[in-house]
Amino acid sequence: MNANLDETDLQILKTLQRNAKLTTKELADAVNLTPTPVFERQKRLERKGYIRKYIAVLDPEKMDLGLLVFCKVKLKQINHEIADAFTRRIMHLPEVTECYNTSGAYDYLLKVRARDMKQYQEFVLTKLGDIDSVGSIESTFVMSEIKNIHGINI
Repeated sequence: MNANLDETDLQILKTLQRNAKLTTKELADAVNLTPTPVFERQKRLERKGYIRKYIAVLDPEKMDLGLLVFCKVKLKQINHEIADAFTRRIMHLPEVTECYNTSGAYDYLLKVRARDMKQYQEFVLTKLGDIDSVGSIESTFVMSEIKNIHGINI
């Protein structure tokens, strides 16, 4: 584990990963400290980048975005300029919720949310298909989500 973090820092991070909506007092109670040192530690963890941001995790089904697709993208060729241009385009596609540069048979793995198969098809044809550097696309459709903890193992 990171040598810059003590056991209390780790406990604060674990607790916030489970529920970032806790008040400082509730967080202090959870880690057996008073609110002032917990507040100071939390601010330090934020300042040093251990805590990137706080978010609400939405239910995709209720938001009418129930189709989850992992889309593997192979570029026709790759260099810094082509990779930068591709990632700039991906950053502006709201359907893409995550994007990873990978090794192996494909260059990028995209996590895509859509309402249904028709909307995903439209995304592939009009948005991904419009990127000149894309050589091939392979889509894997998720039938059910088994585990998604929205955090890291500390």
